[in-house]
Amino acid sequence: MKKIINPYRSTENGKCFGCSPDNEQGLQMDFFEDGEYVVSQWEPKTHLSGFKNVLHGGIQTTILDEIACWVVFVKCETAGVTTALNAKFKNSAFTDKGNLTVRGKLISKDRRFATIHAEILDPAGKVCSEAEVQYMIFPQEMAIKKFEYPGIEAFYE
Repeated sequence: MKKIINPYRSTENGKCFGCSPDNEQGLQMDFFEDGEYVVSQWEPKTHLSGFKNVLHGGIQTTILDEIACWVVFVKCETAGVTTALNAKFKNSAFTDKGNLTVRGKLISKDRRFATIHAEILDPAGKVCSEAEVQYMIFPQEMAIKKFEYPGIEAFYE
């Protein structure tokens, strides 16, 4: 797996709820590229539980959206915004049973839209939740000017 650097960390947008290591209230996700997947090994916190150490569904949906965003950054090499997210909850994601694996991959892409499949797996590899996420993607010039997209080179050493 190849480490993906968070180039937004030192910008004004460096407090992202999903990925900023400096947002104490956030998810503090970090990312790796593994073939066609963008992957995060994420340690859930018990304060994010909805019921008896089960990760809240809204938090799971946020995690699925965040991994999809990073797929857009590194696989589409641009920025975008979520236009649709269809989540399915299959098994409980526990906050007290170890790290969860979050992964996403690009399913399709055209000039304006990208579709990403994202999933959260428990420590045994069982799918807890999954989503099909649609992003409106921007031409790179617009992504750079309006959304501070730093270019693909900024994501790798």
